Amino acid sequence: MAIAIGFGASLAPAWAAETPVDNDQQVRQLWQLLDYVAVDYPGAVANGVVSSEGEYQEMREFSDNAVAQAKALPPHGSHGQLVSLAEQLRNAVLQKAPADRVADLAQQAGGLLLTAYPIPVAPRLAPDLAQGQRLYQVHCAACHGPTGGGDGPASKSLDPKPVDFTDKGRARARSILALYQVTSQGVEGTSMPSFKALPDQDRWALAFYVGTLSFDAAARERGAAMLQNDPKARAALPDLAALTTASESLLVQHLGAQATDLLAFARSEPQAITGNQLAGIPLARSQMQASLKAFETGNGTEAIRLALSAYLDGFEPLEAALESRNKDLLVEVERTMQLYRSAIAAKQADVVVAKAHELDLLFSRVDGELSAGRADATTSFIAALTILLREGVEALLIVVAMIAFLRKANQGQALRYVHGGWVTALAAGGVTWWIATYVVGVSGASREVTEGLSSLFAAAVLLSVGLWMHQKSSAGRWQAYLRDKLSAAMTRRSAWALFLLAFVAVYREVFETVLFFSALAADGHGSALLAGLAVGLILLAIIAAVFLRTSARMPVGTFFSLSSILVAVLAVVLAGKGVSGLQEAGWLSATPVGSLRVPVLGIFPTLQTSLAQVAVLLAALLGFGLNAMQARRAAPA
Repeated sequence: MAIAIGFGASLAPAWAAETPVDNDQQVRQLWQLLDYVAVDYPGAVANGVVSSEGEYQEMREFSDNAVAQAKALPPHGSHGQLVSLAEQLRNAVLQKAPADRVADLAQQAGGLLLTAYPIPVAPRLAPDLAQGQRLYQVHCAACHGPTGGGDGPASKSLDPKPVDFTDKGRARARSILALYQVTSQGVEGTSMPSFKALPDQDRWALAFYVGTLSFDAAARERGAAMLQNDPKARAALPDLAALTTASESLLVQHLGAQATDLLAFARSEPQAITGNQLAGIPLARSQMQASLKAFETGNGTEAIRLALSAYLDGFEPLEAALESRNKDLLVEVERTMQLYRSAIAAKQADVVVAKAHELDLLFSRVDGELSAGRADATTSFIAALTILLREGVEALLIVVAMIAFLRKANQGQALRYVHGGWVTALAAGGVTWWIATYVVGVSGASREVTEGLSSLFAAAVLLSVGLWMHQKSSAGRWQAYLRDKLSAAMTRRSAWALFLLAFVAVYREVFETVLFFSALAADGHGSALLAGLAVGLILLAIIAAVFLRTSARMPVGTFFSLSSILVAVLAVVLAGKGVSGLQEAGWLSATPVGSLRVPVLGIFPTLQTSLAQVAVLLAALLGFGLNAMQARRAAPA
């Protein structure tokens, strides 16, 4: 059984690609062919001479198939280069080239394959090696032996013999991803079956456990100290994707002989790697470098995806802290990022490189700005307060307006739907945060899409509600409506419409607020963060109390009129926020204009957000105008 080689941390994509290829299996099979050649070739050729005719014929067959499968892949900017590498690999096998040359070509082809045609290469969560050990003893020990030496009771009758997982020579070329592939698919022509019936997380646990069998306890202890004290070691394995695709032979090129110790510890304690994942500016820079590299290899789609990740996953959680210290720098980063993505879409190579360099310098400035304030608890307090007010004020006003409206209309029985909506949204937000943190990965783009779409939905609903309330504010109309229609409406589906609006208004803010607070908590000022949260909640409560008390004393007609204006303004704000969110997620293009940025009002320096807000404002004004004309016509002469 041939297992396996890693193709490098820098080339490993994230868990789930935003735009996966149509046929995952096609990519997996090609990757596995390349892996087989890299690992098994030394057993077929030694010093330019065929040492095993059967294995050499297999190497020729595998390399031929690798070329054929590379040619059959879908069109891509890197497709020609990938085919060329596969052909070079086949020629090297035919020429009986040194094993190092064959392995190097296989590594290059495999790395380019995963970059151009991303497939899942890591588990979502760090696997449980204790579970992996239990699974090994149940499913594998009979053939591979209790300690992995290939000497299990059933091994005597097997041909070919089971792999010896403790063989350090073969282990040097072995990656966790390759072990996972073999565990999932089995090996045709051998006694190695597929364990696809096992849950995915169990297969990863089994692969990780098998990947530790060639290392000893001393190496793991040295590796633990290395990961803790050596920044270069931490950079070599920044996440699970890097760990699963790394092989000892590849890491040695970057870290020297100590790579063995690092891999021994990381594979046995993968939780240490998940805690070592990049965040903030380091993540933004890493993703930008990967984005530029993807663009240079002709993969514009991947370049834009990585650029979005650099901004949303790395930079955006720092926005609140940066805004409280240097708002101009924040606007400059946003504007430059938009220009970078636009240049990628337009295939302007010179502009792409220039903007990437400019962004790297801007990230350095951001890092310096925030590092200077990292010891300042006041910064954490202001950032926490700003985030809570920015994210919560629109939701609060919408919910409070609905409560005031129902009280004014003497429809107390419908209040439970509104309260049920926002309470459910808070609970759902907490559950979503837990799932996104501990169960599945949620990208910044996904967050922005959720907020963008929900903002536009809320804006549309609020605009219609505002126009309706303005119509009823005309003389006498609100009295007739309350008398003849409202009571019946609140007992039917309108009450559930209130529930839905309250839910959307609150839920769209909750998850992102929690993520921002989590990012701020990394600075260590827990007390300041909680103080900002408390003051923000108090201010929101004051706003709610003032609004409810004022509306209670207000004549019904005046309440309807002023509330319709407030609701229309909120619709304009949410329209800007919704378009901005979809721009940041890459769903809509962004044309920078000016530098005015007032997030609390939904104002962002792009043409599209401005046009959206102007369109909603014009719709509101037109509706108000038509309502006024109808009221004048209906008024007695």
